[in-house]
Order: sequence, then structure tokens, then C-alpha cells
Amino acid sequence: MKPILPLQLVAYEHLKDMILNDTFDYGVVYSETKLSKEIGVSRTPLRDAIQRLVQEKYIDIIPSKGFQLHQMDEKDIIETYQFRSALEGFCTVQIAKDYQTDKAACLFSDLSELLLRQEKIHTTTGSIEEFTLYDNQFHIKIIDYLDNNVFREAFAIQIHMIKRLAMQSLSHEGRMQETLSEHYAMFNAMKNGETENIYNVTLQHMDKPKNMNLQDIL
Repeated sequence: MKPILPLQLVAYEHLKDMILNDTFDYGVVYSETKLSKEIGVSRTPLRDAIQRLVQEKYIDIIPSKGFQLHQMDEKDIIETYQFRSALEGFCTVQIAKDYQTDKAACLFSDLSELLLRQEKIHTTTGSIEEFTLYDNQFHIKIIDYLDNNVFREAFAIQIHMIKRLAMQSLSHEGRMQETLSEHYAMFNAMKNGETENIYNVTLQHMDKPKNMNLQDIL
């Protein structure tokens, strides 16, 4: 029998699913009272869930009114790319150091498959949503390689913001091809054990979309 989840977690998962499934619209304020009735929990666990979603930058609280979806600002974009650069830069260096191990070989096989899927989308449908799915998987594989739960959980918290920024930058003409080329550069540098080069290659992959995302909001 499936264990009963705490009410706070029930509310959190329900609200998060609604956000990820585009149930809410930007600029609209949503009532806690109405949602608590819809989900079937009291306002206390709902408020706990809302506070957690605020910390993860999914939503913003509007005092005495409710909440609305979080609109990214310049600080969000800069902090997200700084976080990714630090975390993924470290991980890619470690992978490059391990390039001759069986564990790394398994990773390279998985990454190669993801690159082929990205390439197919680029040359056929050009779907930004599909490409972003495999883009995220590519980077998650790199994070997961170290089997560090702190890294994994921190990245998971940021993945919503990362996905939004990726889709925004990929909407620019030619960015999908550039992203694919940058992924291949990262892949080859790791696979060839280029420990002195891989960090800069990783940072270069972070830098251009960051500037695109900043330009979109300025």
C-alpha cells in the first residue's frame, strides 16, 4: 500500500504539477482559499507549500491577496548561470579526469545518445520543447555522474528556472545549432580528458545564453 504523504507535501506536489503543466497564467493573482478547497487541504499546509515554492522561485506572494507566478529578473538570470557555471564546471573537470574509467565510458555512451537525439530534432522538427528536454537530460547526466546528493538536489531545485531560460534562449535564431555545437565541444573535451580546457568550454556554453536571456528582459 502506498504511504500517505504529509499534507504539506501533497499540496506542494499538486501546486508544482499545476505550474509545470501551465495551469496558471503570468500576471494573475491566485487565491489560497480557493486552491485549498480544490486540493482538499487546509490553508496551513497550503501556505507551507507556497513558502517552499517561493524559495524555489516558482511563485511570488502578493500580501493579503494570494500568489502569482514568479517573473524572472536580471538577478535571477545572473545567479542561475553563476550557479550552473560553478556546479557544472566542477563536474566536467572531474569527468575529464576520469575519462579512461568504465564509469566515464558509460556516461559518454549516454551523452552520445542524447546528442544524437538533439541533432535529430534540430534537423527535423526544430521543436524547442523537445530539444530542451534532451538538453536538460544532458546536463543532469553530468551532474549525476559524481553521485553527490547535495549537487543532485540543488540542481533539481533550479531545473524549472534552467528550463525556462533554455527555452527562452533557444527561441533566438541559430541558438539551437550553437547549443548543439557547444554540447559536442563539452562532450569531446571530457571524452578526451582535456582537464585544462573543459572548464573554459563549459563556461563558454553558459555565457552566450546568459547574455541572450538578459537582453530579452532589459
